[in-house]
Amino acid sequence: MLFSRRTPADLAENPLTRALQARDAPCVDLTVSNPTLVGLSPSEEEIREALAAPGSGSYAPHPRGMAAAREAVSEHYREHGEDVSPERIVLTASTSEAYGFLFKLIGDPGDRVLVPEPSYPLFDHLVRLEALSEMAYALRRSPMDGRWRVDFASVEQGIDAGCRALLSVHPNNPTGNFVTQDERGRIAGMLDPERHALISDEVFLDFPVEDAAGKAGVAAGASGGPLAFSLGGLSKSCGLPQMKLAWIAVGGEPAAASEALERLDLIADTYLSVATPVQLALPKLLRAGARAADRIRARLRRNLSSLDRALEALPSASRLPVEGGWSVVVRLPLPIPNRDLALLLLDVGGVLVQPAWFFNLDDEDLVVLSLLPEPAVFDEGLSRILSAFRARG
Repeated sequence: MLFSRRTPADLAENPLTRALQARDAPCVDLTVSNPTLVGLSPSEEEIREALAAPGSGSYAPHPRGMAAAREAVSEHYREHGEDVSPERIVLTASTSEAYGFLFKLIGDPGDRVLVPEPSYPLFDHLVRLEALSEMAYALRRSPMDGRWRVDFASVEQGIDAGCRALLSVHPNNPTGNFVTQDERGRIAGMLDPERHALISDEVFLDFPVEDAAGKAGVAAGASGGPLAFSLGGLSKSCGLPQMKLAWIAVGGEPAAASEALERLDLIADTYLSVATPVQLALPKLLRAGARAADRIRARLRRNLSSLDRALEALPSASRLPVEGGWSVVVRLPLPIPNRDLALLLLDVGGVLVQPAWFFNLDDEDLVVLSLLPEPAVFDEGLSRILSAFRARG
């Protein structure tokens, strides 16, 4: 066959996408995850001012990124109470590219990595495109408080099966749970520093929503134990997905971290993918992004409160806890299969939600909503969901 097995054999669109394309009438979109579409990003004026920084006409690349840009990321960490020196930061064009660099660093073709389940399905493609394979470890809901926690038996199974790295999403998308300090410590204790690495996706770390007592800090802040990589970027932290700049912070045992950075230098120098103008603009973009993050946090909490008020009218429906992130998982107990619930809401209610199966959530009555939409749009979508639920419940 001509094409690589790194791309899927079946490229057909899923049933929800086909149903959406077949619609003649517009729908209310409660899946939006792009802050530029909902009035939350830094303003055009702020972006133009940042991009006006002198020096864009010259080119003096460094594998890890320009020193001033890495210092800006380090200062961003300091403002959040974390100590990550500029020398331990590598800039990339996106978090997806950061994953690609790290998979090249720690895995050979055919090696396995441990990924959380449920979680965002992008991992399927990122792992496959690097000729690796994935093995899931489970997040399970606590019967005590309904919060999602790591199932360590499944982590141990993955380690015993030879997985090279464990991926952690902190907080997870879409379940919203932060990794706790206890969980982080137990994970680090299970990983052999000679054979394993921890990759912590922390793009939503700046967005706590509800109480998350005991949450862990930045994984790369560790100065001992297994190699630890923290991923962040402008897309989520600053509401600037169009700026295409992210970063890897490297921590863990110092000698191993130093060697990892040297090897990342080779990988990053092969691509040199981060543009000069956005690196020069980074200090001002991070300042503007801090104000945007305040607006995003206010939107998340406002819409979650609106959802709670709406669910009071439906005693049989509920939502799961949201420690952090931009999504909420909602339970709508209707007598139809999981795969059909989002289709029903689109067909009957004219509202687009994310189906639970998209994230490998197996429960039959769950959907996932974004908390980013503008308030009037979010409230209209909730009204339509309630109407459709009453009509079919």
